Amino acid sequence: MNSSKTAAEKASRTDRRRIILAILAGGAVLGVGAAITLAVWNDSEFATGTFSSGEFDLEGSTNGTAFSSDEEAPGKTLAFQLNADALSPNDVVYAPFALQLSADSDYSATVDLSNASDGDIGANLTYDLYAGGEFDAACSAATPPTGTPLVADRAATEAGVVADILTLSAAATPTNLCFVVTAGADLDQSQSGTITWEFAGTSVTPLP
Repeated sequence: MNSSKTAAEKASRTDRRRIILAILAGGAVLGVGAAITLAVWNDSEFATGTFSSGEFDLEGSTNGTAFSSDEEAPGKTLAFQLNADALSPNDVVYAPFALQLSADSDYSATVDLSNASDGDIGANLTYDLYAGGEFDAACSAATPPTGTPLVADRAATEAGVVADILTLSAAATPTNLCFVVTAGADLDQSQSGTITWEFAGTSVTPLP
């Protein structure tokens, strides 16, 4: 009698255990299914920026109307008076020039100036540079420029840069200049050579 109850009890406990395991297994399956369902909820947001660089270009003119860019020496030929090729001691000669930002430029600019001399005459030449007024209106022996020069009494052979001689703050708006070159008292006969000036612009702020 006791043995029979024991066997029945054992069978009952075994059945209950199977049911519990089956429920636990089902719960595990349900848990995995819930995780997979949550994983399909996704969302994205995109943003795109478009970029391009600005333009910046200096142009020069020897007549005040036709402007172009010469980025390598010797550049444009200045129109000094005829006696510039037959100088005597203490002679002074004049040549107009104009500088501007190209119409496509997007930035204002500060401008530096440097000079280089070639030939033996440079040791006896100095120059001043003036700005202002109409092109060639005050740039001759008859009507010399007035006011404070941007560069004063600089030797043609002097190295280095004269920084920030002027600022260009509008596109296609010329700044008219006048070179004044003076021959020294020690100028010898039959000397010759050239002076090459470089205007170097540095972009500053965007133009309005």
